[in-house]
Amino acid sequence: MSKESSFQIVSEVNLQEVDNAVNQAGKEISTRYDFKGSGADIVWDKESITVFADNEFHLKSAIDVLQSKMVRREISLKALDYGKVEQASGGTVRQKVLIKQGIPQEKAKDIGKLLRDAKLKVNSQIEGDKLRISSKSKDELQRAIKLIKDQDYDLPLQFVNFR
Repeated sequence: MSKESSFQIVSEVNLQEVDNAVNQAGKEISTRYDFKGSGADIVWDKESITVFADNEFHLKSAIDVLQSKMVRREISLKALDYGKVEQASGGTVRQKVLIKQGIPQEKAKDIGKLLRDAKLKVNSQIEGDKLRISSKSKDELQRAIKLIKDQDYDLPLQFVNFR
């Protein structure tokens, strides 16, 4: 009888890389000529990123700089959840950007349903904010990975602990 193989699907972001990207974006904004006097700033508080500017144009430009630094640091932009633009004190604007960590329950259930509907011989089990996929056949697990990668779940998914 063959041993069962498995892997986990997770959605994790390296927070050290986020910190580095925010620091680099802040440095670029402070030195770029088109941001002089705009009051543009990026603040990272370990849970969310807040972008400040004096108007929506500079806010959008600051977010573009942040996104370019995130991409350069290999952080998926799918991990960013943008709040609405809010009016701040002194006529400035701000926008919160949350970092998505973990797979929400409904997305995990959708992935499990996708695997069942595809008639793959795999078992899926939700473990908190992770999803474990197991099967006796490694080929079935490879098919499951391909099937999941072909879908767009609006989350940066990683496949880890393949055993």
